[in-house]
Amino acid sequence: QVQLVESGGGLVQPGGSLRLSCATSGFTFNYYGIGWFRQAPGKEREGISCITTDAGTNYADSVKGRFTISRDNAKNLVYLQMSSLRPEDTAVYYCAARPALIGQCGLSGPAYRYWGQGTQVTVSA
Repeated sequence: QVQLVESGGGLVQPGGSLRLSCATSGFTFNYYGIGWFRQAPGKEREGISCITTDAGTNYADSVKGRFTISRDNAKNLVYLQMSSLRPEDTAVYYCAARPALIGQCGLSGPAYRYWGQGTQVTVSA
């Protein structure tokens, strides 16, 4: 069965760092692009980063230079390293998977087939 499970969220102070993990199973990990999305209360879901099958990356302007996405194909894991966190980064963070046999990804949610349950990140003093 397909599963994506996020972990690593929590409370962090402004300027701090946090690493999110996405553990996946039930699909051919190496043939999928993986994306990270977030949604704050009352706001639209925002695609923030994705990684291709060949480890190419894309970032939204809102997180570029502060967040880094990576994947470990041997463990079917994807990470999101978040640094210089701001209160506006507070949201539920989701990982998602889309077919990408040619190694593509994007930040548009409808392209993603499988979604995790989300993990809460709160940035507050």
